[in-house]
Amino acid sequence: MKKSVEEDVFIPLYPKSAVEDKSSLRSKFQDRRFWSAVKLLSNVVLWDGIVQEDKVRDLGLSKLLNRYLLLNILNTPLGPDNIKKCNKVVACLPERWFQDLKGGSTLPELLNFSQHLLQ
Repeated sequence: MKKSVEEDVFIPLYPKSAVEDKSSLRSKFQDRRFWSAVKLLSNVVLWDGIVQEDKVRDLGLSKLLNRYLLLNILNTPLGPDNIKKCNKVVACLPERWFQDLKGGSTLPELLNFSQHLLQ
C-alpha cells in the first residue's frame, strides 16, 4: 500500500485557466487521476482493523488525502464539483475513527480538510 501511495499516485496541478473547460484534455486527465486516488484512499481505509490504525491513517490521511487529494480539492472552484469530491472523500472515512472525539473536534490529519469544509 505504501508503495502505491508513494509511487503510483500522480495528480497534475494545472493553472485554473487550463482546466476551467471541463471538456479539455488536461481537465479530464486531472479528474481521472483524482478519482483514481480517491479509489485508492477507499481501498487503503478498508484495511482499518486489519493493519494498525496509525499506519492506515498515515497512508490514507497524511499521505494520500493531505498530499494529493486536498490540493486538487482546494484548486477546484467552489460549487457542485467541489462538493462531490468532498462527499466522496468523507464517505471513505471510517466512522470508528470519530467515535471518541469530543464535539467540534476532528482528527489532527483532517484539520485542513475540515477547514475547507467549513468554508
